[in-house]
Amino acid sequence: MKKNWNKFLFILSILGPGLITANAGNDAGGVTTYSVVGAHYGYSMLWGLFAIGIGLAVVQEMNARMAIVTGKGLSDLIRERFGVKWAFFAMLVLIIANLGVCIGDFAGIAASLELFKISKYISIPMITFFIWFIMTKGNYSTAEKVFLGLTLTFFSYVITAFLVKPNWGNVALSIVKPNAPMTKDYFLTLIGMVGTTITPYMQFYLQSSIVDKGISLKDYKYEKLDVYLGTVWGILTALFITVCTAETLHKAGILIDTAQDAASALGPLAGNYSFILFAVGLFGASFLACCIIPLSTSYAVCEAFGFESGLNNKIKEAPVFFGLFLFMIITSAVVVLIPKVSLISIILVTQQIAGVLCPVVLIFMLNLVNDKEVMGEYVNSTLQNLIAKGTVALIIILTIAAFIGTFM
Repeated sequence: MKKNWNKFLFILSILGPGLITANAGNDAGGVTTYSVVGAHYGYSMLWGLFAIGIGLAVVQEMNARMAIVTGKGLSDLIRERFGVKWAFFAMLVLIIANLGVCIGDFAGIAASLELFKISKYISIPMITFFIWFIMTKGNYSTAEKVFLGLTLTFFSYVITAFLVKPNWGNVALSIVKPNAPMTKDYFLTLIGMVGTTITPYMQFYLQSSIVDKGISLKDYKYEKLDVYLGTVWGILTALFITVCTAETLHKAGILIDTAQDAASALGPLAGNYSFILFAVGLFGASFLACCIIPLSTSYAVCEAFGFESGLNNKIKEAPVFFGLFLFMIITSAVVVLIPKVSLISIILVTQQIAGVLCPVVLIFMLNLVNDKEVMGEYVNSTLQNLIAKGTVALIIILTIAAFIGTFM
């Protein structure tokens, strides 16, 4: 009995990076996207959510396997195998894209707390200081506990979904037999959903955090479990967010543009508890992403160019790592605090850049994970390659379609 309990505790100590990464993908932009999907199209897009979930699971497992087998981060491997120029290109675009997404998530924090009548001029400085405190006064283990704690806020969407009392039979039927209105707007919204489910910073963070945690090859099966659990929980969270707005706003014919709009509209339709829970979920999602995105950027850049990195270091031991992290959160906070700034324009442009970068990152990953000099016997199977390459092809097609749709 004691042996089984110790094994259970050991498995729990391994879990973390996969759960955190998948939930960080459901940031302010993700919550907004899924809210809009539910409000505008009901359940008709759930099939796409679960289809891309399969691709996400395969991609994240590839990522984890590379980290454990090589003991190196993704940007480190890109520099070693493809050269400094490609690494510089990837890091430049990653910084631009991640900064834009980080600004959007700081805006998400401000929006969620404004729902409780807390001014952004109070909330943003306090949150910025708290994020910096977490990252500099502890180590990776401490930060991971905070991140895992933040993932619990996503339960608010589960509770809200049950409060609105959907017909779960109809929800299940919509996944396997969708009634999709194949219009241009529907197609462009689908692209947005794919783009917010698989993002570049998720891949860099997952691989770096596994390396930082020091997970060995003998524990690979537990980390694979972590990745799959994270993917399932991330997709289910997106499902519950969609259900919340589909069952209320879509049925009432209320169209929204932001997650803040969704929370405000839920109050009159589903009661104050639903409003509070949805707002709490938005805050938790935004806050988690505001920690993870700067962290993944710092990891990636430092690994690419050989600077010391990792939360287990002191500031003087890894000045570039912590300096870049501080630059990301301060810049994001300052932009959000500018009166009447158009955050929507910033977010849209940087999401397009992130959409272009994502296939590039996945192509690098596919080449690396199938390189026997890098992975040895742990290269991809035929099925894994089929799903991963299909996912890359889908994202490229959707990205091209998004650009065409934007100009048309």
